[in-house]
Amino acid sequence: MADHSGLSLDFDTLAVRAGIERSQFNEHSEAMYLTSSFVFDSAAQAAARFSGEEPGNVYARFTNPTVSALQTRLAALEGGEACVATASGMAAILSTVMALLKSGDHIVASQGLFGSTQQLFGNVFSRFGIETTFVPAADIAAYDAAARPNTRLFFVETPSNPLTELVDIAAVAEVAHRHGALLAVDNCFCTPALQRPLALGADLVIHSATKYLDGQGRVLGGAVVGGATLIEEVFRFLRTAGPCLSPFNAWVILKGLETLRIRMEAQSASALALAQWLADQPQVERVYYPGLPSHPQHQLALRQQGSGGAIVSFDVVGGRAAAWQLIDATRLISITANLGDTKTTITHPASTTHGRISAEARAASGIGEGLIRVAVGLESVADLQADLAGLTR
Repeated sequence: MADHSGLSLDFDTLAVRAGIERSQFNEHSEAMYLTSSFVFDSAAQAAARFSGEEPGNVYARFTNPTVSALQTRLAALEGGEACVATASGMAAILSTVMALLKSGDHIVASQGLFGSTQQLFGNVFSRFGIETTFVPAADIAAYDAAARPNTRLFFVETPSNPLTELVDIAAVAEVAHRHGALLAVDNCFCTPALQRPLALGADLVIHSATKYLDGQGRVLGGAVVGGATLIEEVFRFLRTAGPCLSPFNAWVILKGLETLRIRMEAQSASALALAQWLADQPQVERVYYPGLPSHPQHQLALRQQGSGGAIVSFDVVGGRAAAWQLIDATRLISITANLGDTKTTITHPASTTHGRISAEARAASGIGEGLIRVAVGLESVADLQADLAGLTR
């Protein structure tokens, strides 16, 4: 492995150098190890590797050099001791809860979580005896009031998807720790380029690496970052249950991390310009973007995030019919529910990402029928504005 010991390296350097372990061929770009298993020198070494007495690769379901490189790099970027990579962002959440909680435990979660996360907490975990209480994301007193003697985990997503509501990470961390619970933060929208939850008191950081960490909409992936002891527990679950990341996907995400800060800064700047423009459009009722002074948590965004991020959501006059009409009129922007791509995407959350949760849950989360979410890419802002104005033909 390249020796960086004793060096204090900046974010951009870690993004291209951390986790590199060269083979006997001394390649410059990270190698891709497409193998399901690894050969041992002896039966004794095989036994030692399987028992954990000797470090080294065993089986690609839980150990692989390419995946390990990604884990090392992402942990370095988040300021964590360790990381475990998973097959998707949802697999990262599943692995965290299944590894650290048991039947009879309780979770306090912020309202307005991504639709699939709400389904997982509200419908799936409850079948295993793990109950979740949802509280308003910005209401610190509500987190405190919701805690019980059996509360083991606080889970928040900040900014939220799609309304970009922020959670004061440091404040919720204080509440969680006072109740003897852990705090996990979904950092998908900001990434460590804009926000580092562990430095604000969080115990775990969750990623859908499918989004900005890859950055070009190519592969699925997820990750959990935190202290070594907690991550070891998540790793043990992954080793047994198998929601692992493939070496190929790990390699793609590794290459995506090299340009993470550059992309996040450029996309965030474009998102701010687009949000400012949308705020002046007569058919737009409200714009949701933390970088705007009109956002109710703008001051928190200035303290907690490096910028407003690259997601802009807005309500249009006329409900679903008007929202669909605007979406269908675009010619440049991609109509897809994915985000974090260099290509700008647009979606109607009430009928896509949050379509499987109840109407009551959508209303509680503020997901209206006229809401549109735009994940801003790297195109010209002027072209995006023209497309949303129906001028692109």
